[in-house]
Amino acid sequence: MLGMQISVEDNYLINVTHEDQQFKLHPVWLRERVKGEQFVDNDSHQRLYEPSSINIDLKIQSAKIENDILDVEFDDGVVTKYHVNDLYFEIDRASLKKGPLPNKVLWDSKLNGIPKINFEKNMSEKQSMLDLLNQFYTYGFVIIKNVPTTDQYLLEFVNSIGPVRSTNFGMYFDVMSKPNPNDLAYKPIALPPHTDNPYRMPVPGIQFLHCLKNEVSGGFSTLVDGFSVADYLRNHDLEAFNALTTTKVRFEFKDSSIILQNWGELIELDEDNDLKQVRYSTRVEYVPPMDQTRLDSFYRARKILSDLYTSSDFELKFRLEQGDIMMFDNHRLLHGRTSYDSNEGLRHLQGCYLDFDSTDGKFRHLKRIFK
Repeated sequence: MLGMQISVEDNYLINVTHEDQQFKLHPVWLRERVKGEQFVDNDSHQRLYEPSSINIDLKIQSAKIENDILDVEFDDGVVTKYHVNDLYFEIDRASLKKGPLPNKVLWDSKLNGIPKINFEKNMSEKQSMLDLLNQFYTYGFVIIKNVPTTDQYLLEFVNSIGPVRSTNFGMYFDVMSKPNPNDLAYKPIALPPHTDNPYRMPVPGIQFLHCLKNEVSGGFSTLVDGFSVADYLRNHDLEAFNALTTTKVRFEFKDSSIILQNWGELIELDEDNDLKQVRYSTRVEYVPPMDQTRLDSFYRARKILSDLYTSSDFELKFRLEQGDIMMFDNHRLLHGRTSYDSNEGLRHLQGCYLDFDSTDGKFRHLKRIFK
């Protein structure tokens, strides 16, 4: 924070130095961040006034900084103080975008150890939940060990983080061999790497799979870090990467009671060209009609992507044991399994979904408690 300089010119605070950059802070922007019980409710932390009521021609009468505290007087009579750390947080776009979440660690088959944490009763407000979420955000997945295996206990556990997201499969679903299923997950065949529910709006962000029983020798779980694959592709075949990030395909699910449809890129970028989401489910994907050149480029890129997703260089393979919950990022990771023989015994998982606002909010809350 040393070296931060403040001067007033033409209604702006200028010469605000941050990482060798200079910013002009608009007086209305600052005025909207005024604290104090006259302006902000102590209980809800919400504004007690309408920000659009601030005079858009508001001027700064004076400003000075001392001991990392910025004192500002506005020409509407309001005098306030700002912590420099708070201003730096909002100036730094990267920090504001990520917030307190840990940096992602991209991985491949050489990942040194699967992220795990031991289950604790009533862990929702404990350091162990913060540790769990920290590993989840870092690696995109975590295994919770020694969870009770009573029917639907998964819902109790997930609801302690945030409300379970219901789908047409219900609040939860049983992954086991079934007659005449409406999804290939309910047959004992191998499932290639895929993301779940790309046909939904929005696509569920987080998936949980709770192993209630596993009596078969096969049925190993597989995970692939889709962001790691996308990063590899961006660095080694930019033409293919560009084709996959600029072509929207249609995903569709049908059964006797519903038709679900959504469009999206196989690799989606955000406004900063950072990786935002991967979608991959070849059994429900339909490429739109395009000119031959674009189709040739897309099909070549998709073949390369498919080869990378199924490569042993990027795949983790492990056995879910009874009492394990696998929690994973459905926007980042692809999951699958090897085939198994249902005659050997029962392989029974229960699954459900959760949205990111629940885990983001829980993480921020716990970081506030365990500073």
